[in-house]
Amino acid sequence: MRKICVITGTRAEYGLLYWTMKALQADNDIDLSICVTGMHLSPEFGLTYKKILEDGFIINEKVETLLSSDTTIGVSKSIGLGTISFSEVFERINPDLVLVLGDRYEIFAACTAAMISRIPIAHCHGGEATEGLIDEAIRHSITKMSQIHFTSTEEYKNRVIQLGEQPKNVYNVGALGIENINKLKLLTKPEFEESIDFKLKKINFLVTFHPVTLDNLSAEAQFKELLKALDKFEDTAIIFTKPNSDTDGRIIIQLIDEYVKENSGKAVAFTSLGQLRYLSAIQYMDVVVGNSSSGLIEVPSFKKATINIGDRQQGRVKAASVIDCDTNSEDIEKAIMKALSLEFKEELKSSKNPYGEKNSSIEIVEVLKNTDLNGIVKKQFYNLK
Repeated sequence: MRKICVITGTRAEYGLLYWTMKALQADNDIDLSICVTGMHLSPEFGLTYKKILEDGFIINEKVETLLSSDTTIGVSKSIGLGTISFSEVFERINPDLVLVLGDRYEIFAACTAAMISRIPIAHCHGGEATEGLIDEAIRHSITKMSQIHFTSTEEYKNRVIQLGEQPKNVYNVGALGIENINKLKLLTKPEFEESIDFKLKKINFLVTFHPVTLDNLSAEAQFKELLKALDKFEDTAIIFTKPNSDTDGRIIIQLIDEYVKENSGKAVAFTSLGQLRYLSAIQYMDVVVGNSSSGLIEVPSFKKATINIGDRQQGRVKAASVIDCDTNSEDIEKAIMKALSLEFKEELKSSKNPYGEKNSSIEIVEVLKNTDLNGIVKKQFYNLK
């Protein structure tokens, strides 16, 4: 049996990996182990490892890396702690292959330890660009440490190959989050309102805003501009989902909590909605606002408008349903007005999701099962002709 270790550090990334993990769990030729780390183990971020257990998975290792600090020093120390801890984990479980997704620093730490341990790495969602974040460099670094690649578009596949990876080991499987949309039975509006104990209104906004780690303008200043723009719209309901444990993330969490306290009839906030409630929410929103990758990857499948604020997602492939704007309140307000216009709503009807419509898990599992791992860690750089 091939021993495959899946590593997950956040609620969002676990939601994307869920169906692939289920397919690995069900395969008699796979010995699946699961390592949870990062925000999954933090009370502040909802102890979301419990959701993994509720979903019927066995967690083999809990790797504590998250310090009670989101400063640059705190994040750097978390990477160091993660590298040390994962090297010990890999010594214990000795997997044949590690499967990871994305671009976060705890995954970077895990991949560094796996690379030093000469364990092959399969990486999902490589080749993407987020030019306003340190995630950009982390993602491409993980690509270079990995041997097998699952990208979400053909453009990203070509970029991974451009980074010198062998074309035969790069697979465009589409965005993993699409499978949740295809397979989950989403909540009706009454079910959704009951699940969040909150009534929707005439106009509804779903807001997810993360710090932009390479910007000079502070996360606090940017988020205050967003709140200023939201206040311009009357008879609205606002659902906030809180940010990840990035640098200055706690500042945004504090601002959200203060805003909800002052606007209790208008706004509600969640550390984590979970995949079912999050995707169900999109159905009933007029606009999804913020700078999260989900606004570009999953939201277009619902033919809903996304307001993409600032540079965090600069460089990503975007659907016609995405409206880019600056971080000042005037630009955000104009973008929301455009999204709410009858003309734009008409355009949404014909918009298509560039991240595909297919389910990724079966293809991923087949590749993980059948790829010859002998000598795969000795990579040869592929030169473009």
